[in-house]
Amino acid sequence: MDKFILIDGNSIIYRAFFAMPPLTNSKGLHTNAVYGFTTMLLRLLEEHKPTHVMVAFDAGKITFRHEGYQEYKGGREKTPTELSEQFPLLKELLKGLGIAQFELAGFEADDIIGTLTKRADEAGRQVLVVSGDKDMLQLASEHVHIGLTRKGVTDIELYDPAQIKERYGLTPLQIIDLKGLMGDASDNIPGIPGVGEKTALKLLHQFGSVEDVLNGTSELKGKMKEKIEAHAEDARMSKQLATIHREVPLEQTWEDMQFAGLKEESAGPALAKLEFKSLLERLSFSGSIVSDQEAVPAAEVESSIATEDTISELFSSLDSIDVLHVETHGDNPHQAKLIGLAVGSAGTYTFLSPELLQSEAAAPVRAWLGNSDQPKRGYDLHRVDLALHAHGIEFAGAAFDVQLAAYLLDPTESNQTISGLTTKYGLPSLVEDDTVMGKGQSTRCRK
Repeated sequence: MDKFILIDGNSIIYRAFFAMPPLTNSKGLHTNAVYGFTTMLLRLLEEHKPTHVMVAFDAGKITFRHEGYQEYKGGREKTPTELSEQFPLLKELLKGLGIAQFELAGFEADDIIGTLTKRADEAGRQVLVVSGDKDMLQLASEHVHIGLTRKGVTDIELYDPAQIKERYGLTPLQIIDLKGLMGDASDNIPGIPGVGEKTALKLLHQFGSVEDVLNGTSELKGKMKEKIEAHAEDARMSKQLATIHREVPLEQTWEDMQFAGLKEESAGPALAKLEFKSLLERLSFSGSIVSDQEAVPAAEVESSIATEDTISELFSSLDSIDVLHVETHGDNPHQAKLIGLAVGSAGTYTFLSPELLQSEAAAPVRAWLGNSDQPKRGYDLHRVDLALHAHGIEFAGAAFDVQLAAYLLDPTESNQTISGLTTKYGLPSLVEDDTVMGKGQSTRCRK
């Protein structure tokens, strides 16, 4: 059976921005709202396994509602720059994830979702609408359920007509009347001054609608009667403003929202561009992800384990070695157990065990390691020097240290591990030490 999820993009990214702690990538772009939104989205995809997904956005600040009430949403504070710069990032990410997104000038995300849910009702399609806006409850029906975010963006409370009745004592359409009476400060919808949710619910339970409340003021007394009669037009206008328009001229069809799952070739690069490493790992995307959204396949390499019989042939041309790698077990490089040494050149890598490295056959290798005239490249070469020295092997000729270069490029980066740097700079990926050795089992100089 088809399952549809419609997401109120503006509402969710706004809530995510204030729910998530500050987060920036290496380029200084704020990404906390996009990260929170994406976390919620992935959870929805995992839990509901939809066949169709769409995110709706407002297409600007001016809508048809401003024609009748220019102060609509006029009381809102200016969107923080740290949030506004994340909208294009989110839209680009959604494209990479393969998630449809709609917006239309003159209308809000609510109206797009309202139109699609009306079509869903007519076609008998089951839909979940996700938003942080209670206005969406007016769309609930037999086929349309509403998911309202509660704490942050990942805790979602589901509503159908029965649950709305249980919670408010109202039908879904009476949610519009509720807003008409009590207004909505976030959208600058006035309502009737002094009428909050409790009073509005009491009036609706007695009369049924805004119109019936206005026509039944003879049954009311005192200041409440005076307020309602004095602000009758405000109540009518507020109800109109709170009504989601369900006849938006959308050219998009249900087929445009089809979702067959995330595709690594586009989703991976999109997530990597924002440096959402934890989400990449959560999705188990392998291979290298580059920031310009082109996937670089892991390099094909040849590897071998040297023996006393092959070491002289393998290392007959030591000048051609490009990089070395020392693996140890333990945090203290002076005392850490040596696991082995690997050297590489032009896609060919050879591993030497500690026993072989100490043997007479490996004398040329030890001589090369201690020769300052023969340059070496690697990661954290200071630790390499200490680890080898602890095992009686001299080291000299450090020419290029990846860790030092990474620090100079970005001293604020907290994850300077080689696996973190490959993800950040779009190189063939490496798994973290914890993944290989087990969490808490330190393996240092594993590069």
